[in-house]
Formats: sequence, structure tokens, C-alpha cells
Amino acid sequence: MKPTHLLFNSAIGSQKPETIVNRQNPCPFCDVESLTGIIEKQGPIIWLKNKFPVLQDAYQTVIIETDECSSELSIYPKEHLYTLLNFATERWISMMNSGEYASVLFFKNHGPMSGGSLRHPHMQIIGLNEIDVNENVKLEQFEGVTIAQNEHVTFNLSVKPRMGFFEFNVITDQLDKELHAFADYLQTAAHYLLNHFHRSCTSYNLFFYDLKNGKIAAKIIPRFATSPLYVGYGIPQVSNKLEHIANQVQELYFT
Repeated sequence: MKPTHLLFNSAIGSQKPETIVNRQNPCPFCDVESLTGIIEKQGPIIWLKNKFPVLQDAYQTVIIETDECSSELSIYPKEHLYTLLNFATERWISMMNSGEYASVLFFKNHGPMSGGSLRHPHMQIIGLNEIDVNENVKLEQFEGVTIAQNEHVTFNLSVKPRMGFFEFNVITDQLDKELHAFADYLQTAAHYLLNHFHRSCTSYNLFFYDLKNGKIAAKIIPRFATSPLYVGYGIPQVSNKLEHIANQVQELYFT
């Protein structure tokens, strides 16, 4: 029988540093000289093994996005944004193509409601030895109200979200040639959520998916307290304001 749950090591988890709420705590990613398990560097971007591997049967890595602790994806200069996304997606795809893992997770947490523990901008790439996350991914979760698009990249708002309410999607069938447009749409979604979406929105998650149909997708989800209907029953809700939000993003960024 295939495993369906990841085993979390609580003893290791209790040792993890925290700098999102307790900003006075020293940031381990700023102390570059003390970093261990470094796999690769490109300028200020550092790929390294996770010092606190809390998940069993998994290879856990972290990508430190920048040497600016208070920066964030929504405000990166375009050159750095493109360099980062190119570096990160290449390492993610390389791990998927290695054949060593049942599936490979690639995601980013930002803000106190995101589930992260460190403020310093970073992403995670995790190879799972036994669990295939693609079994839980449905193509309909990436269908939505179109905000912007070109021939090979679509930016939309989910009509059948995974978790509920508002989920922005960016989908492409040519990531290598359309990385800049892909990255621009991701940055637009993050900037909108932190500046125009809701006055109390300070957090989001960014997830990447290989849709197994020749397309790569990303999903950007604003984070608040999770609905009890989803927590208790797994029922996603979808807002009746999708068109309004899509129009607002178009007016702010594309007109």
C-alpha cells in the first residue's frame, strides 16, 4: 500500500530558528560564512541542504533567493527575478528528471500565515522518496478567469481552487522560452496580494507543478486562517468575486 502521509520529526522541528514573528532573532541565512551543506551558488543565490530535515523519506533543500533579508519576490529587480526563477526551475526539473524520487516539491512561503519560519526570502525543493504528489493534482484546479496571456503563457484566477476562495495560476507550455513572462506574472500576483488584495493580507504560498501534459504551472495563494469547511471536511469554497478581482488586476497592471 502506497504511503499517503509524510512523517514529521518533531524533535528536529523544535530546533528550527524562527525570524518571522521574532524579528530580533539572528537570521541564519544572513550569516553566509556559517552556512553548511552548500550545493551550488550563483551570485547571492545559494542552494543548500536543509539543516533541519524534518521530513522522513525525503531529500530537503533550500534556495536562498537573495542576500537582502528584508526583500521579497514582489519587489525584485527584473534581472534578479529572471535569474532566480531560471536557477530554481532548472534545479527542480533536474531533480524530477533524475528518476531518484517519486515526486519533487518546489514551493515558497512568505509571511506569518504561510507556514514558514524564516523571514529571509527562500524557496524549498524537496524530493519525496515514496509519495507521488501528482496523484493529488487535478488539471481543473488550474482553469480560471483569464487575467492576461500570450501565445504560450496564461495568467488566471481559479474557478475550481484547490484550497478555496482566490488562487492565481500561471501556466506555460514553453518555460524555457517564456521564463520572463512566466516570472512577470508571478511577480504581479505576489505584488497584488501584498499591496491591493486585502488590507490584512501579509502572507502567501507559491507552489510549482509539472502538470504531466507538457505544461508547467505555478499557483499563488493568499494565506489567512484556513476555512473550517476545508480543515474538517476538505470542501473548497470559491468566491463570487472572481471577475471583480481579475478586472482589478487587469486595471492595475495591464492597462
